[in-house]
Amino acid sequence: MNSEKVIFGFFITLAASLNFGFWTGEMDRIELHNVWELAGAIVVSLIATVLKFGDRTQLGAVHLATSLVADVQLIAGAVIWTWAATSPGGLTPADMALVVSMSGGALLANLISVVLMISEIITARR
Repeated sequence: MNSEKVIFGFFITLAASLNFGFWTGEMDRIELHNVWELAGAIVVSLIATVLKFGDRTQLGAVHLATSLVADVQLIAGAVIWTWAATSPGGLTPADMALVVSMSGGALLANLISVVLMISEIITARR
């Protein structure tokens, strides 16, 4: 068993599941989306990205690209949330819908990464 692949698989799956947990719920209902779950998704996604640096394979490059996409979208969502929360009007349902939408894009990137990981496992030769 390759411990590096186990660790990467753990973090990419955890990133997807945390992101899914944040994304689930009505987009414009602020109380259904937890800021700490978004923060956890960002941290775990960044860890998964760092784990892919140094992989020189084509599949590793695609994994890195999908992780970077997820990072950018999650961080953009966090910036939007922070900006909206500190604005005079406060966080509105429209702002939350935008944050959740960004999280949905990151979730799609996470799911692509999980599918690639599964396909790599299936095609691996022993």
